Amino acid sequence: MTVGISVSNSILVVSFANDLRARHGGGALETVIEAAATRLRPILMTALAMIIGMIPMALGLGDGGEQNAPLGRAVIGGLLMATFATLFLVPIFYTLLRRGAPTLHMLDARFEAEAAGASPEGGTPHE
Repeated sequence: MTVGISVSNSILVVSFANDLRARHGGGALETVIEAAATRLRPILMTALAMIIGMIPMALGLGDGGEQNAPLGRAVIGGLLMATFATLFLVPIFYTLLRRGAPTLHMLDARFEAEAAGASPEGGTPHE
């Protein structure tokens, strides 16, 4: 659960930063900071909803709850660390690894060409 939420949030930050750089230019550091700031609220909402949902399990409430309490605590700790990594480590690694400006997505151009009635190669559409 923790890895899934962390990966999806990290992908959103990186994708948003790539879109900003492709459309408006700018350096990697500025765009990834803007992307993380823009995605901050959704990331925190996702993590907090999951953490709040896991509190009863972590407290071991109910019959046999003491068996599941360690799982709840592990998920809460993992979500806290994953949120930290998404908001701080992903931008650091993005800045270090993404030196060149990204191009607009190739699939976007292909879908637009197909929607206009042309094949991506410039001929007639395939049926």
